[in-house]
Amino acid sequence: MGFDKLAADLAGESVLSRSILAFQACPEVVEIRVVTSPEKIAPVTAGAERLGITKFVEALKGGAERHFSVNVGLSRVGAGMDLVAVHDGARPLVSSQAITHCAEVAMETGAASLAHRVTDTLKRADENSDVSGSVSRHDLWAMETPQIFRVELLRRAYAEVLGAGALVTDEVSAIEALGEKVRLVENHEPNLKITVPGDLVVAAAVLGVAKPR
Repeated sequence: MGFDKLAADLAGESVLSRSILAFQACPEVVEIRVVTSPEKIAPVTAGAERLGITKFVEALKGGAERHFSVNVGLSRVGAGMDLVAVHDGARPLVSSQAITHCAEVAMETGAASLAHRVTDTLKRADENSDVSGSVSRHDLWAMETPQIFRVELLRRAYAEVLGAGALVTDEVSAIEALGEKVRLVENHEPNLKITVPGDLVVAAAVLGVAKPR
């Protein structure tokens, strides 16, 4: 991006703030924790106070890789919590309804993740970017967040991952490594991850026509 995408303005609020607001609006959510870099802890905390995020508990220092950061947040989940949701702060368009739906499935199955079916034509290419073959998109899904799990299940998965020194790019992969199943919850709403500057333009356009949540 060339700049801090989580702090980028998106229709009057930061990208991260819009992600937090979606969880604040979700009835199933009890506590919100943000795992981030040390220099962002104070701004995140101040922002949550300004927005009146009553479910915000704390901002925590993360690790060098995603799974280390998730484990930090997981270690702070309060006693008595049934489920834990892991969400990319860079997905500011997620709706409270989508979070609720995913949580309902996770409560039933133990592990669930928002996702959408792959609709683009997929090609393999060589080192020169010349097409070398096609990839069938049958049964292919693109993962989204939140990914929601029973707390003890995700803790077991991360104990295995960290104990083995493995690297996982999302929580679904950690659960898979444990040999457990994850139910995909098809999301028909926009939930893009802000990755390149043009994504902010798209997200702003979506917010301009979206129905109130």
